[in-house]
Amino acid sequence: MGKVKMSKKSTSIDMTAMCDVAFLLLTFFILTATAKVPEPLPVDTPNSTVQTKLPETGLVTITVGKSDGKEQVFFGMKDRAIRSGALDYMAKKYKVDFTDAEKAQFALVEEFGVPVEGLKQLLAMKGADRAKKGVQPGIPIDSLNNQLQDWIQYARTANIDQGANKELQFAIKGDAKEEYPQIKKVMDILQDQKINSFNLVTGLRGKDYK
Repeated sequence: MGKVKMSKKSTSIDMTAMCDVAFLLLTFFILTATAKVPEPLPVDTPNSTVQTKLPETGLVTITVGKSDGKEQVFFGMKDRAIRSGALDYMAKKYKVDFTDAEKAQFALVEEFGVPVEGLKQLLAMKGADRAKKGVQPGIPIDSLNNQLQDWIQYARTANIDQGANKELQFAIKGDAKEEYPQIKKVMDILQDQKINSFNLVTGLRGKDYK
């Protein structure tokens, strides 16, 4: 008896639909991704096992590190409205007139490290140039010229002006190799304004780290 021959069917699969989905997902991730802003003072934070995430709003970050062997302090505010309000107070105290264009540009700067007298020159630069090493000397924290203290005070005042229902949160981001006295000085400035609760920014340890 003869064998019945089975007809062979093509095993090809139409991938058009899958390719469309893949490209749609790729487009979505590209459009929704946020580019990392270059840090004007990069620091290597100490390791920790704590996984608490810092808030996206209502946060002030004080970065402490070294550049070319010099101690530097940078100041960052998450909220644009608070940046603008704090700048107005600083301009009034230090008698520096900022144009509307300069104020609008400052509202886009998340972190900076120059005396208020040097802000106009910094704002005139391109974003990429501001992040170059050595361009920003740091915010003065000397006893005779403690501008960091003023920025902290006016950021809190601007937060109140915005009708916020809670206090600003503060975080200190220090380099792992930074000497303790400089970090302690920043802590003292915070505590002088009755800010006794603040975060310390750290890097997450690997699972096999012991």
